[in-house]
Amino acid sequence: MADYGPESRSSSLEEKMKLARATGQTTYSQHDLGITTEISISSKDFSGKTINTQVANQMHNLRKWQQRVRVSSPRERRLANILTKIGETCQNLSLSKNVLETASIIYRGLDDKMDVKGKSVVSISAATIYMACKQCEVVRSLDEICKGICTQKEVKAKAKLAARYYRTMVMEMGTFTAPVITMDKYISKIANMTKTDVKVERLALEIAEKTKNNSIADGKAPNGIAAAYLYVASILLGQNVLQRDVSSVAGVTEVTIRNRCKEILTCYQLKITLRPILAKN
Repeated sequence: MADYGPESRSSSLEEKMKLARATGQTTYSQHDLGITTEISISSKDFSGKTINTQVANQMHNLRKWQQRVRVSSPRERRLANILTKIGETCQNLSLSKNVLETASIIYRGLDDKMDVKGKSVVSISAATIYMACKQCEVVRSLDEICKGICTQKEVKAKAKLAARYYRTMVMEMGTFTAPVITMDKYISKIANMTKTDVKVERLALEIAEKTKNNSIADGKAPNGIAAAYLYVASILLGQNVLQRDVSSVAGVTEVTIRNRCKEILTCYQLKITLRPILAKN
């Protein structure tokens, strides 16, 4: 009969992990799905007795050959390297586990359809994480992802190569289409990173909603438009938000923000209704 009872009865998580009879859940972020058995590096056995030199040498050889067998073929070594790079990048960028697992699944599916042999590990990892962020509706640009995976001098070249890999991945996926990140996501991201007041963010979202039918954002970077919405809202509410701070977070220049603000104010007429303040006796 199958036993559907709990693994252990304990009061703390540490005690529960010690008494568990099985490992944790499987994960796609490891090439062996996280179900491998590793030989521990220790000089004592399970009972606490010291292992003699002959047995220790045998265990060392077994451990060495186990690591070789795990990644015996070139495809497995490439899979292990790219999944490791994806995990390190997600950790550096503080991305959620959902993005990590989605990126791992995307690359596993891509490895079956597309020949990734000889491609840059950094660029293909960045393109995979970028597609995973789009699926999970997390606003991250290719430049931001490349900054967390390579040095500052290599960001431009690696981002350009990752963009080409991303276009190839979209075509290889067939009918799959990555969802488009809305303007609200960019505004919320910039507002959170600049620690802007909630009232300013709410007004910026309202202005963006009422002007979405116009062709203001056609052919322009969405982060520049979002920064302009946020800056216009801060001016209307009398908040002290500098163009320099918004532009550095959005990744655009101050001239771009001024041009986008000019376009918004030219195409639309904004009316401000002030509420009278009741005097207190």
